[in-house]
Amino acid sequence: MTNSLRQLPFVQLDVFSSRRFEGNSLAVFSDGRGLTDEQMQAIAREMNLSESTFIFPRDAEAEKERGVRVRIFTVQEELPFAGHPTLGTAFALRNGAPEAVLDLNAGKITVRFEDKPGEPAFGEMTQLDPRFLVIHDPAVVEQVLGLQNGDIDTSLPVQTVSTGLPFTIVPLRKLEVLRSLQVNLAGGAEYFAKTGGKFCYFVTRETYDPGTRLQARMLFYNGEDPATGSAAGCTAAWMVAHGVAKPEERVVISQGVEMRRPSRIFVRAGRADDRVVNVRVGGNCVEAARGEVFV
Repeated sequence: MTNSLRQLPFVQLDVFSSRRFEGNSLAVFSDGRGLTDEQMQAIAREMNLSESTFIFPRDAEAEKERGVRVRIFTVQEELPFAGHPTLGTAFALRNGAPEAVLDLNAGKITVRFEDKPGEPAFGEMTQLDPRFLVIHDPAVVEQVLGLQNGDIDTSLPVQTVSTGLPFTIVPLRKLEVLRSLQVNLAGGAEYFAKTGGKFCYFVTRETYDPGTRLQARMLFYNGEDPATGSAAGCTAAWMVAHGVAKPEERVVISQGVEMRRPSRIFVRAGRADDRVVNVRVGGNCVEAARGEVFV
């Protein structure tokens, strides 16, 4: 190593779990100032996690007014918003405070913390109010994704919803369909790109744990995500809109079981008149590693 190399410290966190080596891993870089977009993308590829985040410290007055500036990168692209990076970065920034406010590309997101004696710290983010977009024909979705006829639970809508990032929620009939899921990602991406969606979030009301409201999986970038907080927020809104959960009822979405990274995502949403509002997504977070990257 030469003296010309810059050392970038990071902390790696497991999000939506209180146990290390479960949940969804996240690398948080505490100071991204001076990095180019290309460097941040290259670092995210090197970390090879679902996402990595970069914090851009600024003066206290600006952070008080606008929040802490944070950018989110997957291994392939920058995202305006994502759930587990928002929650994990807030935990990394917390330092005992009751809340953290992040200034993301999608806007300002607040994460509030709950500390109960004898329990791990819990954080809950308030996402943007949902936008309910296209309701899809289940037969068309089965065809483009390569699912079998009847795999989709037609008692609930296949719908694209966004709380900062659009997800198409695909309700499946049985847990076995979810467990053995094989999807034509390319065909799905082409179809959903035309209809405003970005990723599919597969859910079923049959669960491994009776205390869980939905079991979920999210396949993307030729891989799988252990916990998807942005999709869970969209699903919270979808559940309240379609009677799967009551307004203000906090329920659990379980994800990542099939890939041995079990995650518990706590979600709730309110209702005001005919609108679903106040979407909240929460969970635990635990530090797993610390290190440096050289650029």
